[in-house]
Amino acid sequence: QGKGLFATKNIRKGETVFVERPVVSSQFLWNALYNYRACDHCLRALETAEENAQRLLGKSSLVLPHPEQCSIRKDLHQQCPRCQVTYCSTECRQAALEQYHQVLCLGPSRDDPTHPLNKLQEAWRNMHYPPETSSIMLMARMVATIKQAKDKEWWMKAFSQFCSKTANEEEEIVHKLLGDKFKGQLELLRLLFTEALYDEYLSRWFTPEGFRSLFALVGTNGQGIGTSSLSQWVHACDALDLPMLQREELDAFIDQLYKDIEKESGEFLNCEGSGLYVLQSCCNHSCIPNAETSFPENNFLLHLTALEDIEAGEEICISYLDCCQRERSRHSRNKILRENYLFTCSCPKCLAQADDADVTSDEEEEGEGETDDAELEDEMTDV
Repeated sequence: QGKGLFATKNIRKGETVFVERPVVSSQFLWNALYNYRACDHCLRALETAEENAQRLLGKSSLVLPHPEQCSIRKDLHQQCPRCQVTYCSTECRQAALEQYHQVLCLGPSRDDPTHPLNKLQEAWRNMHYPPETSSIMLMARMVATIKQAKDKEWWMKAFSQFCSKTANEEEEIVHKLLGDKFKGQLELLRLLFTEALYDEYLSRWFTPEGFRSLFALVGTNGQGIGTSSLSQWVHACDALDLPMLQREELDAFIDQLYKDIEKESGEFLNCEGSGLYVLQSCCNHSCIPNAETSFPENNFLLHLTALEDIEAGEEICISYLDCCQRERSRHSRNKILRENYLFTCSCPKCLAQADDADVTSDEEEEGEGETDDAELEDEMTDV
């Protein structure tokens, strides 16, 4: 669990508790292979809402109503002149360059499969199929950030704020992240990571123990980030003041659009990545959370919003489980939390259900096993 975060003032339901920028973030490596184009720094979707919908639907003739509600400004997009990585703005290109991109820029070697960074990324893709729950590039950006930094000690302190685990717990997290099939390949990843990024100042991170700790830190604290220009367009359309008939027509159009997209593209709808957030990582879990995270600005800015009134001094809790998982029995919920986060929940809901039988329902039993893992690993980063 996190370290605990408590309200410093009374917060009303629906109010923003805080907005937080990550210390470091990275989009998932599978994004590019699915043609999901996001800013390489802030993860803002680079497609217009219409382009996004056309691709997900496989229908280039689709026209979205109210195109003015799309906030994507393609005229502002910038590329790194050396490696052609794309950013949503000059500001993001400059921020990336100043923090980590000088170390990670592949330049003319971008398509060279023998370049150490490309070898590392390819190995990760082969070990970590979608849905991704973390990214080796988040670790790479941590290293690159410190390599570039003038004040290396400041950044080391920033990363040391995140929850760490014991050696045994680290082992479990690594195995869960990589999956049984690839858990023996951590050493291969470490060697490739070392070849691509070794730095004397960070030599401890490149030892077997240090690399496992780094891996576990990202697995424990990484928050999943999802961005979508289509989703943002839908929210903007929801806020339009329209005559009743037009409102009904627009709502029906959007409902049908999502049904058609789900049929065509399944669950991979967003540009996705993960980031390390200092405040968010302090939040403990509850099966009846009083706050939730979201990314309403279509970038890596995390908004924590109150789900109910929170009094000053009261603990702010989020859920590490999705809505469906929270409806399962106490036994099932704690099975998920033990497997993915290594703790047993003692929130009010779990305590109230403490005398319930330690068995899952028939419906839940059917969902155990491999299906369970596939669904749950997607939630591992929602810490």
